[in-house]
Amino acid sequence: MEYLSLIGLIFVIHLLAVMSPGPDFVMVLKNAMQYDRKTGVYTAFGISLGIGVHILYSISGVAYMMQHNVFVFKMVKIAGALYIIYIGMQTINENQPKIEMEKQAHPKVPDVWQAVKTGFLTNVLNPKASLFFLSIFSLVIPPDVPTQVLLVISFMLIAVTFLWFVFVSFVFTGRAMRKIYEKYENLVIKIFGLLLMGLGAVIIFEL
Repeated sequence: MEYLSLIGLIFVIHLLAVMSPGPDFVMVLKNAMQYDRKTGVYTAFGISLGIGVHILYSISGVAYMMQHNVFVFKMVKIAGALYIIYIGMQTINENQPKIEMEKQAHPKVPDVWQAVKTGFLTNVLNPKASLFFLSIFSLVIPPDVPTQVLLVISFMLIAVTFLWFVFVSFVFTGRAMRKIYEKYENLVIKIFGLLLMGLGAVIIFEL
């Protein structure tokens, strides 16, 4: 019972963070609207796996090493930013002319592995996610917290992430949103691509 307030605090902090627009949000939204709801859910699952990686290295002490080694952390930030920019460029290049779209009613849907991998890499290489978990596990969670409480917190962080992005996948693939998307498909895809490239550029300029 004594750790309920800590768990509640972390829940609120993480929920607000995961709801904030960023690479994860854009990626799930893009995959859900460009392909289908299932692809968005699989992408959400990949992002949740990425959250698990951040938790593992934060608990194991790798976070401390990254926090105190500026060169290593900068390399991680650059790698993450370049990956996000690459996905953005790929998104724009995936856009097909209207004539081809008429022949092929829907773009080829990625398989489960591709969707999960995209979500996973988008999250695990996102330096802002690294900074968030560095802060949570070094500043918010006391070092003497019992293992079982850490497990509860870890499961909660992963579950909240997955459920939020599943919610995003379902909300933005409703009938009304699909009609808007189909009407402005080329423009929407370009916007997704530019958003991802812009997010990556912001990360690099923050170095």
